[in-house]
Amino acid sequence: MSDTPHPLFARLVTECGATWLDSAGLDAFLAQGGEQVILLAGNPVRFPEGLDVAVVLPELNAHFGGQWHMAIATTASEDAIARRYGAQQWPSLIFLRDGQYVETVAGMLDWDVYLTRIGALRQQAARRAPGIGIAVVAAGAGTSASACGHNH
Repeated sequence: MSDTPHPLFARLVTECGATWLDSAGLDAFLAQGGEQVILLAGNPVRFPEGLDVAVVLPELNAHFGGQWHMAIATTASEDAIARRYGAQQWPSLIFLRDGQYVETVAGMLDWDVYLTRIGALRQQAARRAPGIGIAVVAAGAGTSASACGHNH
């Protein structure tokens, strides 16, 4: 398998000002402040919707004033970034404000749904990311498919 990114992902960087984001560069990206969004696109063969989100993301950014610092997680760091923010579905958009987690919007959505969801989250305060902390499991609880069997 080639390490060359799909052209639609590369376009986000070369034409739309996004940053390739790996685990080592995450703190520097977060330190930029302002409105931020990280795309977890996934492998386009397994998750073809990631390509659709890569096309829609710059349009969403333009619609909301073009002020987002956009990043696309590298393949090697995608799982670690997903764990940090509790993302469990590919593709996902992780929204941050001043380096603080706000919300994750998963999957490819209809335009109007994106506008509604993103419009609402822009009014939300930052909060603790769902991936931070220690999971609590009740004694005797069985293993569930959603906890252990997610695909990404």
